[in-house]
Amino acid sequence: MGHTATAQAGSGGLTATEHRLANGLRVVLSEDHLTPVAAVCLWYDVGSRHEVKGRTGLAHLFEHLMFQGSAQVKGNGHFELVQGAGGSLNGTTSFERTNYFETMPAHQLELALWLEADRMGSLLTALDEESMENQRDVVKNERRQRYDNVPYGTAFEKLTALSYPEGHPYHHTPIGSMADLDAATLEDARQFFRTYYAPNNAVLSVVGDIDPEQTLAWIEKYFGSIPSHDGKPAPRDGSLPDVIGRELREVVEEEVPARALMAAYRLPEDGTRACDAADLALTVLGGGESSRLYNRLVRRDRTAVAAGFGLLRLAGAPSLGWLDVKTSGDVEVPVIEAAIDEELARFAEVGPTAEEMERAQAQLEREWLDRLGTVAGRADELCRYAVLFGDPQLALTAVSRVLEVTAEEVQEVAKARLRPDNRAVLVYEPVAPAAGDAADETEEAAAAGADENEETAK
Repeated sequence: MGHTATAQAGSGGLTATEHRLANGLRVVLSEDHLTPVAAVCLWYDVGSRHEVKGRTGLAHLFEHLMFQGSAQVKGNGHFELVQGAGGSLNGTTSFERTNYFETMPAHQLELALWLEADRMGSLLTALDEESMENQRDVVKNERRQRYDNVPYGTAFEKLTALSYPEGHPYHHTPIGSMADLDAATLEDARQFFRTYYAPNNAVLSVVGDIDPEQTLAWIEKYFGSIPSHDGKPAPRDGSLPDVIGRELREVVEEEVPARALMAAYRLPEDGTRACDAADLALTVLGGGESSRLYNRLVRRDRTAVAAGFGLLRLAGAPSLGWLDVKTSGDVEVPVIEAAIDEELARFAEVGPTAEEMERAQAQLEREWLDRLGTVAGRADELCRYAVLFGDPQLALTAVSRVLEVTAEEVQEVAKARLRPDNRAVLVYEPVAPAAGDAADETEEAAAAGADENEETAK
């Protein structure tokens, strides 16, 4: 079933049609004949928030296992077939979803659909102890390279654990712990697949130079016979009070290049007008070199070499306003913190200027249009809004919603949320490296940097 594509007000002329197969797979199609390419994006409604204590990291581990072969595609064949056809591909895991995506020459679209259907329907036939051990080691090495052995590498993990209390579904990050990765069994992985990798727990979007009728026929041909599964447990409640109620703080003494102040503020959930207002507030305060904090700390006071404030949008729990400041020279963290609190208090009192609102809205508008302007970016956003909010059409009007937010709303959310009693703080204090460690640290950082953009490098 489906409906006719009609451009909505505020969509910039972009359209999308929605369909659903008998097995529950939701399908979203968006034609774009500007270039002869097509993007395939598949979101499964499973992320680290669905994991249980003692088995953290399983969603991310399974993302890697999905590239280890299926009934008709052996070993590294998924990568080889896509890249051999001139396409690109990857997969990522977050708190709230796991996604897989390919961008192909338009005439190779059928291949990408067949590949995704084959592993959705038949991965268990290829999943064995050898592939499990192989990818367990890959994920553990990824953790070492991106988290444990690079400066400030565990900051996200530490701040997340501070921001969400023990037992909360967002308390741990998708990478998981070494102990839990070691404890995961082949049967754990098989049960995880049976529970979450079903067509009725997924959204498939195809965007680009496509024939919708032919594309739907291929999707029905390859995905239609995959059985649905109804045993998925509901995710645990992630709701929390609007304000933490006190400042949470941890001091970390590590071999880092400079002192750092990082903080996470509890902000409104994604999908709300208040979240868009918070995004604008953080953009004014720390979104680039024209922002208030950058001008104050880096340009005027020269107490910092970097200062940024961004939003981690979350739909099933409070979002996080992410502050990251690296100090200059021997400047002490309290000096930086006092200046930040002064700027936040001033912003809460007077709000953004008309010029700041215009600049922030233009900045977010450009970022949204950049995403929607590429077939891969639009496919991803259509999936995101379908999985998290039930309506892929919301992706096409996101820009207009940001532009409708008022300066008063931005000031209101800043006053209510950007307060010292509503943040988790991480302070990094450098320590001298142990003798002989300096060269090793340089090599590890270089290796981590080389891998940073390859989420599923196998």
